[in-house]
Amino acid sequence: MSTEITGLDGDLPNGKVVIVASRYNPAICDSLVAAALETLSEAGYTGDRTPVVRVPGAWELPSVVRHIIDQPDIVAAIALGCVIRGETTHDEHINRAVSLSLMDMGTEKQIPIAFGLLTCNTLEQAINRSGGTVGNKGHEAAGAVVELLRLQKKIDAGI
Repeated sequence: MSTEITGLDGDLPNGKVVIVASRYNPAICDSLVAAALETLSEAGYTGDRTPVVRVPGAWELPSVVRHIIDQPDIVAAIALGCVIRGETTHDEHINRAVSLSLMDMGTEKQIPIAFGLLTCNTLEQAINRSGGTVGNKGHEAAGAVVELLRLQKKIDAGI
């Protein structure tokens, strides 16, 4: 029988988990940040171990995340923002570019980078995903980072 290894429990690495969050759609993004901070705090990442860096919008998330993950004491990053579809396809271009960029740098640097960018058709959908009827994607993004950090620590110790 094989052994299953998960990040659902276990030790977490020392260091900082940085939240990079958009200032655009502030009510939505502030709610995502608050939820992510709550989840990180429950895991033991508090105070100066969870800095929040604000950027103008979703487009700027990857460049700032990239700069941050090069710092030696950073163990993970959480990118949070909200893009709501408008009358053009502008949202599709932003969403695709940001998501691919974040994924590429996470795999390149082998560091967890959570994708907490809401890509919604309506404001109502964004509200529902930032603390409304569908929960809060800030919790989910931070939870994924915590799980990956535990898993990486186990893998680094040897499978």
